[in-house]
Amino acid sequence: MEEYVPSILFQNFEILFLNDISVKGNNSVHPKDLERVKTDDNWLQRFLLHQEGNVPNALNMMWTSINWRKDNNVNDNTHKLIHILEITEDNVKKDILCSGAFFPYGADINGCTLLILKSKKYVKGAIDPDELKRCVIYWFERLERQTKGKKITLFFDMEGSGLSNMDMDFIKYLIGLFKEYYPFFLNYIIIFEMPWILSAAFKIIKSWLPEKAIEKIKFVGKKDIKTYVPLDQAFKSWGGQSDYVFSFIPEELVIEENSVTVTPVSPITNNNKKVHFVDGSMSEQSVSSGDKELDGGCLKVTPSSIISFVRDGNELSSTLELQNTDHSSHLSYKLKTTSPEKFRVKPSAGCLGPGDTTSVTVTLLPGFQLAEVGNQDLPEFWKNTSGRKVNQHRLKCIQNGEITKNGNVVSVTTTQESEQNNLSKLSTSVAQLNSCQVELHRAIKVTQYYQLATVFLVLLLGIVLGYALRTNLREISTSHYYCRDANQP
Repeated sequence: MEEYVPSILFQNFEILFLNDISVKGNNSVHPKDLERVKTDDNWLQRFLLHQEGNVPNALNMMWTSINWRKDNNVNDNTHKLIHILEITEDNVKKDILCSGAFFPYGADINGCTLLILKSKKYVKGAIDPDELKRCVIYWFERLERQTKGKKITLFFDMEGSGLSNMDMDFIKYLIGLFKEYYPFFLNYIIIFEMPWILSAAFKIIKSWLPEKAIEKIKFVGKKDIKTYVPLDQAFKSWGGQSDYVFSFIPEELVIEENSVTVTPVSPITNNNKKVHFVDGSMSEQSVSSGDKELDGGCLKVTPSSIISFVRDGNELSSTLELQNTDHSSHLSYKLKTTSPEKFRVKPSAGCLGPGDTTSVTVTLLPGFQLAEVGNQDLPEFWKNTSGRKVNQHRLKCIQNGEITKNGNVVSVTTTQESEQNNLSKLSTSVAQLNSCQVELHRAIKVTQYYQLATVFLVLLLGIVLGYALRTNLREISTSHYYCRDANQP
């Protein structure tokens, strides 16, 4: 059963917060968070639930969270400082996200998503702390969007980990996120196969948690994993049934900027179809200007998911095929771009008879403006599209044999790709070797400490035994001396 707070309490909390904003000014809150306050009742309710209905505490926590989000540019898309941007997968360290050290997968017995931390893949000091924190915020924000604020469970996979994998500062940061900035977001903290050598560390971790939160920490092993994680959601290495192998998948978001829109309209069927070409991402979506959305439509766009740009001289271009699949009606289409300096489309407008097919060339070339071609009647036709139903495709734009570095397109030959793959494998091997070396170094140090301690104890024991033996000899010598004197005449 979902938890909730009384509506009167919620309304009072919202009014108090909005009053604070009226006093402090709208600049005290990021516009996106302000909009969230006004539209997302669930977010506000979570602060009250986190503070068990205590309105003053919930209000303080909400301001703490909002100020933190503003200071850390969690949802700011402007440059406040050099190299500080909105935290997205495009401006965090991709190699950290792809490393498999921490990632979301599956769900616990309550249906809450697991955020898994594989401790043996993380070595303290090997990753820049600030970059690591940005990646954590990325996952938290992505999971909040994905689950709509539903709780998640932290799953520490401690199997095979040692002292070099334990970063108390990082764990404290994680707990602080749940405690201060992401209200009512933690379900459990599951510790799987914790080595005995790290048990003292988790006693410290418990001291950072409120009393009620301590109850959320669960220590499990392979024998009792099913108590908190269903076997079909647990990896085989945990004693479960899942053979899932982590692979980073970019989040699909609707992006309004830098997009090319292909919008066909059928005067007979009133079907509109839009195709959005977005730098780095592409998705299909149906939209409607009326009360009803349409799935599909009479325009078929090929390719339907990914456009691959290839180099043609100094330009990058690709070809789309548009087909009117309705054999009883005519179809008009128009292509337009919100980023004319990046995309040029030919033809940008036209008509398709029943069952007809046409090809459209999309060119990605900095400096080019959108080509203006097409039927003279089409501009007037597109000035007013109200009342027409719209279907929308979104497609990912990539380039064969090319990669992007610092926003610039760079050619990559097959040999270079092979070299990069080998370099990537080599880097991974070096990182693993370095990790093993660090563990071996620590193990040697521990062994040396034990050896020194043993030598010290042996010396101490030798001194004690020598002192005791010397004392006994003196006592025996003294005793014999007096006996001889007593027998003398």
